[in-house]
Amino acid sequence: MDQQTDILIIGQGICGTFLGWELSGAGISHILIDEERPETASRAAAGLINPVTGRRIVKTWMIDELLPFAREAYRRIGATLGGSYMGPVSVVDFFPTPQMRLAFLERYAEDPEYLQLPGEEHDRDDFFRYELGYGLIGPCYLVDLPGLLAAARRWMRERGVLREERFGKGELVVEGERVRYRDIVARRVIFCDGIESFGGAFFSRLPFAPNKGEALIVEIGGLPGNGGLIFKKGITLAPWQDGLYWVGSSYEWSFTHGEPTEAFRKRTEAALGEWLRLPFRTVRHIAAIRPATLERRPFVGFHPLYPTVGILNGMGTKGCSLAPYFAHQLVQHLTREEPIRPDADVQRFSKILSRK
Repeated sequence: MDQQTDILIIGQGICGTFLGWELSGAGISHILIDEERPETASRAAAGLINPVTGRRIVKTWMIDELLPFAREAYRRIGATLGGSYMGPVSVVDFFPTPQMRLAFLERYAEDPEYLQLPGEEHDRDDFFRYELGYGLIGPCYLVDLPGLLAAARRWMRERGVLREERFGKGELVVEGERVRYRDIVARRVIFCDGIESFGGAFFSRLPFAPNKGEALIVEIGGLPGNGGLIFKKGITLAPWQDGLYWVGSSYEWSFTHGEPTEAFRKRTEAALGEWLRLPFRTVRHIAAIRPATLERRPFVGFHPLYPTVGILNGMGTKGCSLAPYFAHQLVQHLTREEPIRPDADVQRFSKILSRK
C-alpha cells in the first residue's frame, strides 16, 4: 500500500536536517531518505561560522543577517533534540606572511567589527611557532556537526520519518502534481543530497563547482582553550569531539576521487609540526567533496519545468550558516508563498534548466 506524504526529502546532511526540522515545526508531513555514510561533506566539515573571509578579510556574504538567525535556529533545534550544538569561539589568526598582517591591520583600521588585536601578540609562544603576531576574529561560532546530525537522525528515526537506504535515482517518477518513489507518493520532492545533485536528472545543469576537502583528526596534549578558541595559520586547528582537534582543510578543484590521500596527510602533518610546539598524533583522516557553486551562492527552490521537484543545496563551505536560513525560507515559501531571496532562488537559472 502506498504511503502518502507532503514532502519527500533526499539527503540528511545539514540541509536535509534543517529542512526536516522546519517542516516538522510547520506541521508538514515528510519522509527523508538517506543512506548513512560517515564522511559526507556535512560530516567531514569543521563546523565553523566565520563572519569574515578571504585574504582581504571582508565580511562573509549576508553575515549580519545570518549570524543572529543561526544563533536562534541552533538554540531551537537543540531544544528539540535535547542538546547544545553551537557555541561561541574566537579565531586566533596567526599571520603567515607580512602581507596578511598588513591586510588584517588595514581592515581593522577601516572596519573593526568582528576584528580585534591582542594585548600581547607573543603570549602564545609556549604552544605555537609564529613570528608575525596574530589578530582575533569574533564572534565566531562552532557547530558540533557530528553530534547534531547524529541526534537529528535519532529524532527522525524515533518519529518514523527516516528511511535509511540508498536513494535510487531511476525510481523517482514525476506524475503531474505529485511524485512517486517506490511505495511513497508525495506532493513534492526536495533534493538535499549534496554533490549527488550534480549528477542527478533534474539539476545537473546548475553551475556546481565541486571541490574536495581533506582534514586530519588529531590528538594534542596540553593545548589550552579547547572549545573556546580556533587557531589558524594557513591551516585551521579547531576543537572536535572527545577532546580531539580537526586540522585542515584543503580546497581542491581538480581531483580524481573523493578519498583521503597520503600527500595531504604528509603535507598537513609537516605544516602542523612546524607550527605547533606540542606533540600530536593523527587518529583519523577524512575527506569529502563539497557541493560548492561557481557563484558561491546556494541553490534554493523549485524546477521551472517540474514544480514538484525542488532543491536545497550548493552551500559550499558555508553550510552551517546558510542551511538554517534557507531551509526556513524554503518552508515559508511552501506555506505562505513568501519569495525566496532572488540571488539564491534556483529560478535564476530557469533558462538553462528549461532546455530540452
